[in-house]
Amino acid sequence: MSGSCTAKTCWMRLPSFRDVGNNLKDRFDGASRVLVSNHGNFRGFRKKYKFQLKPFDPSHKAPTRKDLVYFENSPDFCVANPKLGVPGTRGRVCNDTSIGVDGCELMCCGRGHKTETREELERCNCTFHWCCTVHCKVCRARRTVNTCL
Repeated sequence: MSGSCTAKTCWMRLPSFRDVGNNLKDRFDGASRVLVSNHGNFRGFRKKYKFQLKPFDPSHKAPTRKDLVYFENSPDFCVANPKLGVPGTRGRVCNDTSIGVDGCELMCCGRGHKTETREELERCNCTFHWCCTVHCKVCRARRTVNTCL
């Protein structure tokens, strides 16, 4: 092999899905609320509009091209709002041992939850009998259920 290479091949690849997600999450957490003033400028034959984004809070810096912005706050999903189709979280079943989105702390929005032990009847010890019937006993089961206040 000689040492005179005349061509160099470069390969581009996308970052991992995890990296893209982390980047979006960081931008989402740093998103800023803006006001829009619409100056309809026309250039040539194409309609190009210039939008000027101003921070909602004048003490904040103006967003850059890479910043995520929003125009209005998201609805409060913790509180019921039938107009928006938001059922709220009051009365929802939660998991008091989870630190995830199904956990009582997050799902109940800090309002707390009540815990009750219920005794329920359920089918148990089911057996299949030839041909084509299943016989079950009825058993009592104790379940602990947590619901958001």
